[in-house]
Amino acid sequence: MTELVRLGTAEASGEPRRFAILGAPNSGKTTLFNALTGHRAKAGNYPGVTVDRREGDLHRRFSDEPVRLIDLPGVYSLEPQSEDEAVAVRVLRGEFGEPPPDGVVVVVDATTIERALPLVAEAAALGLPLCIALTMVDELKARHGEIDVSALMAVLGVPVLGVVGNRGLGIDDLGALLAGSRNNWTPSPDLKEAAVSGTPEARFNWTYGVLGRCRREVPRADHWSRRLDRFLLHPIFGPAVFLTFVALFFQAIFTWATPAMDLLSGLMDGLADRLLVALPDTLVTRLLADGVVRGVGAVIVFLPQIVLLFTVILFLEGCGYMARAAFVVDRMMGWVGLEGRCFLALLSSYACAVPGIMATRTIPSERDRLTTILVAPFATCSARLPVYTLLIAAFIPAERVFGPFTWQGFTLGGLYVLGTATALLSAAVLKRGLMRGASLPFYLELPPFRLPRPSDILLGVWDRARMFLRRAGTIILSVSIVLWFLLNLPRRAADPQLGDAANQQAILEGSYAASVGRFLEPVFAPMDFDWRINVGLVASQAAREVMVATLAQIYAHEGEAREGLGGVLAGGGGRGGEPVLSRASALALLVYFAFAMQCMSTLVVIRRETGKWRWPAFTFIYMTGLGWLGAWVTFQLATAAGA
Repeated sequence: MTELVRLGTAEASGEPRRFAILGAPNSGKTTLFNALTGHRAKAGNYPGVTVDRREGDLHRRFSDEPVRLIDLPGVYSLEPQSEDEAVAVRVLRGEFGEPPPDGVVVVVDATTIERALPLVAEAAALGLPLCIALTMVDELKARHGEIDVSALMAVLGVPVLGVVGNRGLGIDDLGALLAGSRNNWTPSPDLKEAAVSGTPEARFNWTYGVLGRCRREVPRADHWSRRLDRFLLHPIFGPAVFLTFVALFFQAIFTWATPAMDLLSGLMDGLADRLLVALPDTLVTRLLADGVVRGVGAVIVFLPQIVLLFTVILFLEGCGYMARAAFVVDRMMGWVGLEGRCFLALLSSYACAVPGIMATRTIPSERDRLTTILVAPFATCSARLPVYTLLIAAFIPAERVFGPFTWQGFTLGGLYVLGTATALLSAAVLKRGLMRGASLPFYLELPPFRLPRPSDILLGVWDRARMFLRRAGTIILSVSIVLWFLLNLPRRAADPQLGDAANQQAILEGSYAASVGRFLEPVFAPMDFDWRINVGLVASQAAREVMVATLAQIYAHEGEAREGLGGVLAGGGGRGGEPVLSRASALALLVYFAFAMQCMSTLVVIRRETGKWRWPAFTFIYMTGLGWLGAWVTFQLATAAGA
C-alpha cells in the first residue's frame, strides 16, 4: 500500500509552514480562517464567495513562529468540475510553482458529516498530513444530534477538534494544534484503505460504516428552515416575495440615505468655499477646491447609499437567503440557457462586475462561464448608483405613487430591472449563437437559515466602504486632477470688463476638454448631449462614478452650484440659463449608463479570465453600441411623449 503521509519541506527550506483549509461550501471554512488569522475575508452563506485562494498568517497568540494558512475555494470533491474547484486541487498538489502545503485542515460540518467524510478520504489520498475541524457543533447540539469525537478520532487516526468559528469556541485548541507537532496527523489504516479505494461508492460505504461507530444521534431536521422554504421557494410566492423586497429596497435607497447625503454634500461644498476664501486665488487653490474637494466630494456624498446597499446584501448572504434566490431564478435562467450558478455570479456583479466575473469560476460549463462573463457588466453595479441617483433626483419627481413608493424609487428599480433583463436577453442570444451548447445540471446546497452576527455585517460594510473611498482617493482623484488641467488649460488673459465667473466660463469654453467634447458632439447630438456631457462620458470610461466628479468640476464656477449639482443640471446651468439637460436627454443618459461599457477594470479582468483580448474588445463594442442605440430610442420616445 502506498505511504499516504508526506512531510512538507517548510522546515528544511526555512520557509513558514503552510496549511491549507479545505472544505465544502457553507461548512464554515472562511469563518474559521478569519478566526485563526484575524483577517476579514468575506464569508457569505452561498457558494462562489471564495473564488481564489486567500492566504494569511496564524495569529501571534498561537505561535511565535510564522505559520501560513491558505483558505481554498469550497469544494464537494477533489475531482474538479469548475475553475474554483481546480484552484483548490492545484494548490494541494503543488502545481502553482510552489510545494504542496505541509498539512491540510479539513473542515467538516457536523450537521452534514455524511457528505463531508468522502472528501476527507479524498484528501487523505493526496498523502498530506491531515487534521479535522468539526464545525457547527453548536447547531448539531441544538438539533439534538450527537457525535462521539473521541471515537471519530480513533477511527480516522487524525486529530478531530470541535469548533464554533463565529463564537471562538475551540479556536485556541486548533491554533495550538497548527502551531505544534504533526506527528499524530497520520491517517489510520481504515482511512488509508478508503483513500486508495478510488470509487465514490466505496467511499460512501466507508462513510456509513464510520457513522455507525461514531454518531450517537442523528440531528433532527431544521423545521424552521423547512417552513420558510415552503414559502420562499414556492413557484409563485417565492418570486413575489423576491420582487416585493427588491421594490422596497430601491425605495429605501432614496428615503433613508437622503439626509446623510445632503449632510455630506453641504460639508464638501462648504469646505471648498472656505478654501477659496482662506487661500490666495491661485491655480493651486482652485485645483484643490474645485478639482479635489468638489470633484472627489461629489462622489463621496453617495457613500450612505453604498453603505445601505451592502448592508442589505450582506445580511441576505449571511442569513442564507441568497442560495434560495438562486433556486427561485433558476427556472428563469433556464429559459435563457443558463443555470443557477450563473445567477450567483451575476448577483455578485450588482456590487461590482470585477468580483462577479471572478465568481464565474464556480461554473463548470466553459460556454456558460464565458456567456456569464460577457453579460455580467449589464448588472447594475454600485458604480452606476451615483449617476443614477444624481439624475433621478434632479429630473424625476418625488411624488408618491401609492404607499411609500415614489416615481424616483420606481425609476431606480426600473433601471435595475432593465440591466437584469438586458443581461438575460443577451445571454439568450449568445447561447443560441456563439455559445451554443448544453448546460450541465445545477445543484446547490441550501444551508439552514442563520441569523448573521452584526459584527460580521459591520466589518463587511466597512470593507466595502473603504474600497469605495479608496477608489475615490485613487482612480477618481487622479482622473479629477487630470480633468481639472484639461478644463483650465490653455489659460488666457482675464478680460477686465468681465467678472470672475465670466472669465472662468471663457477659459472653460476654450479648454482642451471642451475641444474633445465638441469633437464628439456629432456622435451624441441625436440625444441632445452638449460638449460638457460628452466630456463626462469620456472621463467615465475610467470609472462610471467619474461622470459625477466631472460635472461637478465643470459647473464648480457656477453660483448655482451651491444649490447642488442636480439643481444646476435641471435648473439653469446651460446656455442662457437653460437646463443643461432636458428630461428626455436625462432619461437617455440614464439608459446609456445602463448599457454602455464604462469600466477599464472590468475589461482588464475579462482579458485575464478569458486569456484573450478579443472578448473584452467584443464586450466594449457591443455594450457601447447598445448604449448609444438605447439612449437614442429613449430620447425619441421621451420627446414624443412631451418629456
